[in-house]
Amino acid sequence: MLLKVDGLAGHLQGRRKSGTLAPIYVVAGDEPLLAIEAADAIRAAARELGYSEREVLHADARFDWSRLTQAASGLSLFAEKRIVELRLPGGKPGKAGGEALREFAGSPPDDLLVIITLPRLDRDTRASRWAAALEHAAIWVEVEKIERVALPEWIGGRLARNRQSAGREALAFIADRVEGNLLAAHQEIGKLALLYPPGELSLEQVADAVLNVARYDVYALAPALLAGDGARALRLLEGLRVEGEPLPLVLWVVAEELRTLLRAQDAVAAGKPFGVVARELRIWGPREKLMPKALRRLSAATLAALLARCADIDRLAKGLAAARRDSDPWLELSDIALACSAGSP
Repeated sequence: MLLKVDGLAGHLQGRRKSGTLAPIYVVAGDEPLLAIEAADAIRAAARELGYSEREVLHADARFDWSRLTQAASGLSLFAEKRIVELRLPGGKPGKAGGEALREFAGSPPDDLLVIITLPRLDRDTRASRWAAALEHAAIWVEVEKIERVALPEWIGGRLARNRQSAGREALAFIADRVEGNLLAAHQEIGKLALLYPPGELSLEQVADAVLNVARYDVYALAPALLAGDGARALRLLEGLRVEGEPLPLVLWVVAEELRTLLRAQDAVAAGKPFGVVARELRIWGPREKLMPKALRRLSAATLAALLARCADIDRLAKGLAAARRDSDPWLELSDIALACSAGSP
């Protein structure tokens, strides 16, 4: 059974009333804070229902999968109900692990709660036999990434838990400072609860308390460029430069997005519906929503010119000269980001 993380609290409340939990819970996602909180909530519900013993297994590349069978079949002198946590950080158990998980999902033991934590699976892994068996037998809690556009609202909801609130500008300020880092946002929200009493927080109070704890993600550049959000793209580029992100990787992300845009522009101009183009070019999620506006803003000629600038930046990064270009490749990347926002090369 597939369950969004927002629905976990209601599910566990109903299970508490019935006095039973599902035998297997899978927590899958790439947001560490939300995944930790989801697993904590499941453990808390289990403790209330008498699960008093816990064993944790870390399934790395050298993990002996017979340990899962041993843990499941083991008896305890002190607890009738037990929790076994299986942590699969790589998300791919291999042939032996896949077979062990599939067999375990087929007949989970009584009086045993298994919590499996793993990252968000790619499409092929999600279609594997072991993942399908777990999804059929378990409560599969999907922890989705909080997109940048939804981050201020998420922060507002977390402030409300502490009986605090903040205006739109203050929420946007916090979101800018914790770019992509929910754990940092959680810490800053906790700090605000300690520093100020319940009630509405002013922008000045927030600015005084919140540190710049951003974790800049190179792959966040693509949606910023598609949205035409020049300010955010510049902030990301500066953060990536300061944090020492390799220039070739940043350039590749920018050039690949421009190349995808140009292919989509040519296909749409040839009469293909955008939905078909999106499937062919593997465009989905937030990028699929943002790309139509980008295609209206950026012509094929503009995209071709920006790709030519990327080629010049590659030359600069290798220590070669590029006519009519600044000697600083990061400055040239910033110009491309602004051009994507303005719609001209």
